[in-house]
Amino acid sequence: MLLRLPTSVSEAQECLAEGAVPIGGATLVWATWQRDGFPDRAMSLRELPEANTIGHEVLGAAVVLNRIDDRVPEVLRRAAAGVGTGAVRRTATVGGNIVGSTLRCLLPAALVLDARAVILEPEGVTETDLAEVLAKRQLLLSLRWRTPVASSHHKAAAAPGEASPLVVAAALHALDEGGTLLRVAVRCDDEVFSDSAVCEGGSEDVLRGLREGSLGRLPAPAWELVDRQVTDLLNRPGTTGTD
Repeated sequence: MLLRLPTSVSEAQECLAEGAVPIGGATLVWATWQRDGFPDRAMSLRELPEANTIGHEVLGAAVVLNRIDDRVPEVLRRAAAGVGTGAVRRTATVGGNIVGSTLRCLLPAALVLDARAVILEPEGVTETDLAEVLAKRQLLLSLRWRTPVASSHHKAAAAPGEASPLVVAAALHALDEGGTLLRVAVRCDDEVFSDSAVCEGGSEDVLRGLREGSLGRLPAPAWELVDRQVTDLLNRPGTTGTD
């Protein structure tokens, strides 16, 4: 297998045009390659500057999880810190976790940030939504978002034999017309549910609005965690829509 390490977007485009297989998430697909055979050409984004950015409102797909710090919102930082062991976080990347993994531990955090995906294709760089990236397994270059007012993340302790523990992510966003919007995403039983509600009234009103949407399908233990996380977030000093 020939591994290419492009250092520019144009070089990465050439690699894709030549049929190189992106190896984001290689820690998970390596076993598959050992079983089914390795590709002739592969490509890693670890030397591509655009894929290694950590900034106020951007996170590169090649960033390893243990490099994610307080330059990104709390919800994304805590999500990364809760993935696997220290050894895993030193090798797993943002793109590999979101696109290459079935657990997608960072996905709830990205959803509540309303993050947009910057993808790389042979024709160039474009921006799209996360749903399309996951459906088509496109090559993620980076995530971009608008800074939230506040955010939170909680990962429950894993039950014996449980592959994907319950996760609740939440973020408050300032609306252009005034007021705030709450976004919540929950990973429960290998599925990710997400919804939003305008913060009008107290936390009970906001929770009622969320329960009437897709989050109303959550089992009682998951909803109890949502209730607690949302209430705590809305009642933080400096946020709006609180009791």
